Amino acid sequence: MTPSPRMAARRHELLDDMSHTAERFLCDHDIPAPVATLLAGALADHLAERWGGQMISFPKDHRRKLYEQDMEIYRQFTGHNHAALAMEYRMSERGMRKLITRVTARLAQQSAEEPPRLQG
Repeated sequence: MTPSPRMAARRHELLDDMSHTAERFLCDHDIPAPVATLLAGALADHLAERWGGQMISFPKDHRRKLYEQDMEIYRQFTGHNHAALAMEYRMSERGMRKLITRVTARLAQQSAEEPPRLQG
């Protein structure tokens, strides 16, 4: 089964965008432009060869974005600025209190799940 011209164009757009993005990121990390171009192209080729023909749906990852925002709010929390944070993030004060409680519980759970570190 041959892919439709529209599907082929979308696949090309995806690989082209990924290649340009990888190249820019590499250059941003002081990789010389010719090397960045070569690596980004190799990555696009690898993805096309390894995953070509597959139907893949990329999640928008709303949970990760919410988690990042929750952590940003939590970092700004001083213990008594619920109202100010609620106003800044356009939330109710009650909603802000719930968010702080949720993040505190999540961090406590993560801390409890971490194995003890050996000192030596």
